[in-house]
Order: sequence, then C-alpha cells, then structure tokens
Amino acid sequence: METTANRNTAILMQLSAYTQYFIPLGNFIFPVIIWSIKKQESKFVDYNGKQIINFQLSLLVYSLLLVIIAVPLLLYTVFSGMDFNSIDAFNNMEQQFTTGRISGIAAIAIIAAVLFITLKFVEFFLIIYASVKNSNGENYNYPFTIKFIK
Repeated sequence: METTANRNTAILMQLSAYTQYFIPLGNFIFPVIIWSIKKQESKFVDYNGKQIINFQLSLLVYSLLLVIIAVPLLLYTVFSGMDFNSIDAFNNMEQQFTTGRISGIAAIAIIAAVLFITLKFVEFFLIIYASVKNSNGENYNYPFTIKFIK
C-alpha cells in the first residue's frame, strides 16, 4: 500500500505533463524535475515517473514521424508537375494549380491534422486515466510507449 504522499507525488507528476499547454517543453521539464527529486524516496514514484517520461518521449517521436512523412508528401504534391523553366514561373504559379492538386494538398493536410489532433486527445485522456490509477495506488503502463528509460 502506497502512502498518500507518494500517490500525490505520482499524480502531480502525471498532471505536470499538461504544462505543455502553457510552457513550451513543460511536458518534459516538470515530470523530469519531480521524478528526479522524488525517485529515491519511493519505487512507486520512480516507476510512474519513468512511465510518464517514456510516454512523453514516445509522443514526441510519433509527432516527428508524422511531420517527417507529411511534409515531403505535401511538398511533392504542391510542386510535382510544375514548370519552373520559364522566368515568370512564380508569377503564373496559381495557373498551374488544378483542382486535383488542390484536393491532394488538402487531403494530406487534413489527414496529418486529424492524426495529430487524435494523438493529443489520446494523450490528454491517458494522462487523466494514469492519474486516477496512481491515486488508487496502482502503477500504470501507457500503451504504445517506447521504453527509453528502464
């Protein structure tokens, strides 16, 4: 049975990931600070600290992969088939955009945005779920998490 102090520390550590909405990289900074201060005092805090840090790092990797895939596809869709040989190519660029090209650009942008928003919604609710589990004194393993810290 975990002490109330350890459970509260684990909850605070989980919820500190929400600072990303107010402070850039807050979702990494604050859980790491809390974890590094309290990990020696409790195995419960140590375990759940590793979980939230691994989860946040995994989400960063998944977001970067999304960008690495979406940006080249978007650029290819925008610039494929364009004639850049004429001197006035950039002034007549709007004439080279067809309905098919615009719909392709929109489709890639919408798919990437939907995937990113879905990732953020899943993150939001999993952090709440992990906090509830920690408040009950239970360890929580985030799904689809790469184990960077073991």
